[in-house]
Amino acid sequence: MRTAKVRSYHDKQRPHLKFVVSYKRNGKRARSFFENKKVAQTFAQLKNNERVIGETDGAKQLAKFGKTIADAIEFYLPHLQASNRTCTFAELLAELLRAKEADGASAAYLTDLKCRLGQFKNSFGNKLVSEIRSDEIDDWLRGLNVSAVTRNNSRRAICTAFSFALKRNYCVSNPVVKTAKAKEPQTDIGILTISEAARLLESATPDVLPYLAIGLFAGLRRAEIERLDWSKIDFESGLIEVTAQNSKTAQRRLVTMQPNLREWLLPLRKHKGNVTPSNCFRELFEQAREAAGIAEWPDNALRHSFASYHLAAFKNAASTALELGHHDSRITFAHYRELVKPKNAERYWNLSPTAGASSKVVSISSR
Repeated sequence: MRTAKVRSYHDKQRPHLKFVVSYKRNGKRARSFFENKKVAQTFAQLKNNERVIGETDGAKQLAKFGKTIADAIEFYLPHLQASNRTCTFAELLAELLRAKEADGASAAYLTDLKCRLGQFKNSFGNKLVSEIRSDEIDDWLRGLNVSAVTRNNSRRAICTAFSFALKRNYCVSNPVVKTAKAKEPQTDIGILTISEAARLLESATPDVLPYLAIGLFAGLRRAEIERLDWSKIDFESGLIEVTAQNSKTAQRRLVTMQPNLREWLLPLRKHKGNVTPSNCFRELFEQAREAAGIAEWPDNALRHSFASYHLAAFKNAASTALELGHHDSRITFAHYRELVKPKNAERYWNLSPTAGASSKVVSISSR
């Protein structure tokens, strides 16, 4: 093969190009054009080096795949660079938590992240981030012996960590992307019957009653109610503000206060302060559930009950999705359609306190 040399080049159509280098590429003649002589000389030297190295066994192996030594260098160099500036997973976790806290992540999110990634750190804490492979993560996830949902939640947390590492150039790719997701079983949406909802409200103490009423009749998420302040409940406009900071989606929304919810909250209203008591809330909640005779508590029962009865009563998936903070009304429609009959929905939204009666709930609504 001829040696690549720099030659002068003239073309009236491309006057800015002054030099040309001829060489072989995949066995065929090729030319590259340059404005600067020094750049052209450097390119020619690279091609000559390839020609010399190309006679080695390694270059011949690469040639079978249509690749050159230069291609191999270009591919492998980022791995070397990442290895030189990488860190252990334990160091990465500490750095990630500091960054998330500085970015304004909630305490609940940080706790969850620390817990899930802390488990992963127990196995991979001393290993360099750039050396942790997809198959190792796969094996670790499968060995957790937890539900599919819990496994996928842990996978999501690890993916967050490696995405952060990728941005910091601690690795050249995110190995979690290639790991398998566990198949989550499709379960039926569980909701409370009208009788169960009525008994629950009747059994609740004033401390836990606002939490239950807001969950049943406004559909806020558990964490959103726990962070809700009385000052965000506007009785004049009839709206509950879920701030971006307190929302799961990090987006502010206003939820309509239905008439019966207003009746439940009005006697208990405060100007400010947390709606949910910080002390012994779980104990008070369990007491109300047991007193109501609800042996098995459906997953996310309050929010799912709200969505199901709201969709059945108002027959507007977009409106229900807006109240729930869903981005897509199709998801709401698919999950909650036909779970409740319209007649029962009407009774649900009539569940309200009885003024001057011994029972908290009107009898017609609690049947």
